[in-house]
Amino acid sequence: MRVTASAPGRVNLIGEHTDYNAGFVLPFALPFRTTVTGVRSRRQQWTVTSAWAPGQSTSFGRPEAAPGTATWVDYVRGVVWALLDEGYEVPGADLHITSDVPVGSGLSSSAALECAVLTALIELGDLDIPVTDRPAIAQRAENAFVGVPCGIMDQSASILSEAGHALLLDCRTLETEHIPFDATILVIDTRAPHRLVDGEYAQRRATCEAAARELLVPALRDADLSDVDRLADPVTRRRARHVVTENARVLETVALLAAGKVTDIGPLMTESHTSLKNDFEVTVPELDIAVAAALEAGAHGARMTGGGFGGCVIALVEPRDVAFVTESVESAFARGRFTPPSCFVAAPSAGAHLE
Repeated sequence: MRVTASAPGRVNLIGEHTDYNAGFVLPFALPFRTTVTGVRSRRQQWTVTSAWAPGQSTSFGRPEAAPGTATWVDYVRGVVWALLDEGYEVPGADLHITSDVPVGSGLSSSAALECAVLTALIELGDLDIPVTDRPAIAQRAENAFVGVPCGIMDQSASILSEAGHALLLDCRTLETEHIPFDATILVIDTRAPHRLVDGEYAQRRATCEAAARELLVPALRDADLSDVDRLADPVTRRRARHVVTENARVLETVALLAAGKVTDIGPLMTESHTSLKNDFEVTVPELDIAVAAALEAGAHGARMTGGGFGGCVIALVEPRDVAFVTESVESAFARGRFTPPSCFVAAPSAGAHLE
């Protein structure tokens, strides 16, 4: 039995670092996808090959423990482990992986890999797993096996997205709503290395959880700005303020889109970036320069997208301005002697499916 499954990367229109605080996010899937071709094996063994490592293969049996240092193959192992740990009979398989999702750019290449592997294994094993339950399995692979304490946004976007829509996700209830979104989003890959396993992401999450405990609320989603002002530590106060204001920005963005006021979401995107820069402190110079250059060139709004510490910026622009904004960002990077960025227009695309 042979199957082919694919899953997309994503950008987050707005709602950063709110997912693990039980808040709201608004991502959409990219046209870039990771594809897994799987052939069922008679043995409970998994062999992984990939287009980016021709002639090389990795085989493993039943995964028992998380790796000390994660490699891309460990995301595959993690999915197998999570399925087995949930009690599913996962068939052995030979898996070949190809992908055009940029790696290390904050576009969720890891979730695309997890979700494509998950989709293929579910089909190979004829596993009865509702689509709405699948993001949590992929997230568990990344949290408990690979060791990245991400929220559930990336996996939800990769699996549940619909073409032409952004995905409003309530990260507490896991309720979703598909929000029509027809606008020109320019994605600016700054080429600044994007690393989340080095502790900074985990530190931000731990600080948010500590803030919620101090405020005696289940999560920062349940706090307001008057609560935040009561936090004793100034750093903790800034982190919490970002989460509280970012949740409000997500809901305001959804309301504006519902009213057809697409360009009016631009200032909210820019406010989000300012908050991520000053309160959450997860930007780097390349991200800040890309945002400033895009705004100066006429973008309605711009912000970093993803976990931060590198990665991508998104800008809401008029179609006629794409080339000018791109050139302006490239010029700003040249003046700063940064690696030239890669820019492309992204349209909301479909989630994981069989090919």
